[in-house]
Amino acid sequence: MEIRSVFTINKKGKIKIMKFIKKLSITCSMLLIGFLVSCVGENTTNKTDNQNAYQGVNIETIMVKHTKGETEVNKNPQRVVTFDYGSLDILENLGIDVLGLPKETLPKMFEKYKDSKYENLGGLKEPDFEAINALNPELIIISGRQSDMYDKFSQIAPTILLSIDGSKYMEDLTNNANVLGSIFGKEDIVATKLNEIQSKISELNTLVTSKNLNALTLLVNEGNLSAYGDKSRFGILYNSFGFKNVDETLQDSTHGQQVSFEYVVDKNPNVLFVIDRGVATSGEGAAETVLDNDLIKSTDSYKNENIVYLDAQVWYLVSGGFNSTNSMIAEIENFMSKF
Repeated sequence: MEIRSVFTINKKGKIKIMKFIKKLSITCSMLLIGFLVSCVGENTTNKTDNQNAYQGVNIETIMVKHTKGETEVNKNPQRVVTFDYGSLDILENLGIDVLGLPKETLPKMFEKYKDSKYENLGGLKEPDFEAINALNPELIIISGRQSDMYDKFSQIAPTILLSIDGSKYMEDLTNNANVLGSIFGKEDIVATKLNEIQSKISELNTLVTSKNLNALTLLVNEGNLSAYGDKSRFGILYNSFGFKNVDETLQDSTHGQQVSFEYVVDKNPNVLFVIDRGVATSGEGAAETVLDNDLIKSTDSYKNENIVYLDAQVWYLVSGGFNSTNSMIAEIENFMSKF
């Protein structure tokens, strides 16, 4: 009897232990599942927070007015792409770096961007949209050269078009610089740079107008000549620097008005400004050779050594920047020092 009683107690005890272990196992499993769900939930929340932060949640924005309308842009964007060398010039002065830019016609003043850390985004007129998209930019800056592709850029990221109209060069430079200054919180730097430039221009204008000089501006493209007036891309020579336009009938055209050597002789300007497109786009030009003929040699500008070959890359590709505008001023100041 005692043996049976002991056996019965042991059997019941064993059953109780087994039930306890089963309950403990279930409880632990539920706790583990709860812990894992909690971790996943936390990770999901963090991921969502990161995505929201990247998408602009809790990020200050600014509404930018530009040539194509209005665009909402993040303040202080970190991922910037530019197709406007004038804007690149301004960004450098503001201490802002870019992810990529077109390198096919990269001006010498931007040699550092040949480094592979800056993505090559194609050409000024042939952007590599696949490469742009891969950079996942927050802001894209374009110029008039890409205006017909604005919608395509905008599909990738907020895009602003900052252009320069030669008939109101300083007005547009001021506007563009202020836009970029506002986006990046660099208004003080912009104001200082613009004041310095305007002061130099005022002094130069006083000197030029005192000499009562008229001028003609030519773009030489291989063997072809195009003339540009005061409403052209090179209008700063007349509207800001103070030279008189020798031909006020010139058409307002981005590509200028095609003219002949005889036209230059007929207008016979005091000063002949020359931009060599070949130098601007490929580094090799032929303007001096093209203008080395008896017709040009018969002009007053040639006889008085007043033919000025301007820095083609600065004037043709980088107009609308701080450094480029200072370079333009310096070139004309250097020329005027002879008077």
